[in-house]
Amino acid sequence: MRLLGADEAGKGPVIGSMFVAGVVIDEDRLFDLAALGVKDSKLLSPARREVLAGRIEKIALDKYVLEVRPEVIDELRKIMTMNDVMVRSFSKVLENLSADRAILDAADVNAERFARRVKEVSGTEMEVVAEHRADRNHPVVAAASILAKVKRDRSVREIEVAVGREIGSGYPSDPATVRFLESWVTEHGDLPPVARQSWKTAERIKARFI
Repeated sequence: MRLLGADEAGKGPVIGSMFVAGVVIDEDRLFDLAALGVKDSKLLSPARREVLAGRIEKIALDKYVLEVRPEVIDELRKIMTMNDVMVRSFSKVLENLSADRAILDAADVNAERFARRVKEVSGTEMEVVAEHRADRNHPVVAAASILAKVKRDRSVREIEVAVGREIGSGYPSDPATVRFLESWVTEHGDLPPVARQSWKTAERIKARFI
């Protein structure tokens, strides 16, 4: 049986893109993922994630990583909820891969509803299931979480090179991220193009400093 695991990285940050990754493996290779030490990307160091990403790609039958840029998220949120954005993003990943069964890390409080909506929107004939914390319970989803997080990590580093300063993790709760946004708005009179303009943190900073 061909299994597909899908997970996201970067849903919540106020800075940078979101990435949704899908990994397809043969069911017999689950043992190989476990032997590599594949687990939820949040439990691994950035260096370890980089190493594992390369090894996962060698085991995988197929993979696909979708990047959803900040300006796209902002535009979509004008006409739909963030839950809708997540459904469409995961659906896009499924549209680009083929397997017998897809296991998703649920991006909705109602996991069953999330699976049903992704299946409907993608039009896939695969069996689709979604679970909360699927990245901790299913190695193939953990593998997807690693690929997504590596892409997100690299993207953050690229942003720092482009703006010439540290931006922190990009999350609203990160003081370094907030300081970067505040200093940028003070200097330039607007939010940086890498910021998600529709995020409440961005709106508050813009209101305070402009």
